[in-house]
Amino acid sequence: MREELNQGLIDYLKASPTPFHATASLAQRLQAAGFKPLHEGEPWHTEAGGRYYVTRNDSAIVAFRLGRTPLLESGLRLVGAHTDSPCLRVKPHPELQRQGFWQLGVEVYGGALLAPWFDRDLSLAGRVTFSQDGRIESQLIDFKQPIATIPNLAIHLNREANQGWAINPQNELPPILAQVASQESPDFRALLADQLSREHGLLVDAVLDYELSFYDTQAAAVIGLNGDFIAGARLDNLLSCFAGLQALLKAGDDETCVLVCTDHEEIGSTSMCGADGPFLEQVLRRVLPEGDGFVRVINRSLLISADNAHAVHPNYADKHDGNHGPKLNAGPVIKVNSNQRYATNSETAGFFRHLCLAEEVPVQSFVTRSDMGCGSTIGPITAGQLGVRTVDIGLPTFAMHSIRELAGGQDLAHLVKVLSAFYTTARLP
Repeated sequence: MREELNQGLIDYLKASPTPFHATASLAQRLQAAGFKPLHEGEPWHTEAGGRYYVTRNDSAIVAFRLGRTPLLESGLRLVGAHTDSPCLRVKPHPELQRQGFWQLGVEVYGGALLAPWFDRDLSLAGRVTFSQDGRIESQLIDFKQPIATIPNLAIHLNREANQGWAINPQNELPPILAQVASQESPDFRALLADQLSREHGLLVDAVLDYELSFYDTQAAAVIGLNGDFIAGARLDNLLSCFAGLQALLKAGDDETCVLVCTDHEEIGSTSMCGADGPFLEQVLRRVLPEGDGFVRVINRSLLISADNAHAVHPNYADKHDGNHGPKLNAGPVIKVNSNQRYATNSETAGFFRHLCLAEEVPVQSFVTRSDMGCGSTIGPITAGQLGVRTVDIGLPTFAMHSIRELAGGQDLAHLVKVLSAFYTTARLP
């Protein structure tokens, strides 16, 4: 099972270079498993035992199985994650010609570790909006092949490189796509129109706009002398999206189970398709009882917010509280913060710990050092939006927000097992 899950994650990461592709891949897998798509602009007809999903902005998705147990008795079992990751996004007018090279101006999305982006084989993917025969349409594209790179400056020209230096995103991050003659004027939108033709057979009148991200073409892999680790891009947080999907596909017909994967977590979640927006609540209000029935169902519900946790690094162990250093391959981590950067409380943490013990899944705890700031997740945001009880958890990870992150090769199976048990548990606290 472990090897099969890890390979499934690797395949999902390969198919998901952007939040748009990550959502499309989830939708394809759900539909293949019998989930029916719902469209927000149309009437919904749902029934007990039914399986459904709805997307918004092509980059966020809510999938759910309506159980046969009355909602007012059992509530909802929700798992939340996010589809976005820090990256480099192409600017609206990106063309640069410097020293005979064609480059593209980029904007840093989220809190990215910038140094690992140098000297990588980069491709480009995302969503393109275009006109065709008087209609405005959008389509996902993925160049797949390495078409760009950001070369480092040689150590001979930057003797202080290994002492650390501030990277200037404006000047130092534009990727190089090609070498061009001085009289050439490369047209990026023409390149996109050509990609639409080659990838989808579309002959467009004009490329109107786009949301495109560079990504590393090196595939994710199981690595280590004994295959102990999974290395890959966007483990934060597509690992949790994939684990939630696997658990939802295994869920039974008794309880109502929800998987929500929203966008824009890395930049605060405030958007039409982010956790700090109306998407999840609007979906739930269309399938739950009205009036005080809605509040009663939410009161009986529980959300597991799944987002990667910081594993204790052997080279930087002093960055952790000595009693709260999660280890790779030692199970999911309960994340706690007294200032509500995580939404965990004693009851929700106790429930998750009890669930792990019952399933013989190892479980850990994380609290940041008292002299360091703490990140956050969709947990407090969703709890604040819905009033739903929440526990923040995640799998331990190295190099979070790097272009290539590292997780434990055993931990995905741990997380899928406990999330599957959560979806089928008959009694919530």
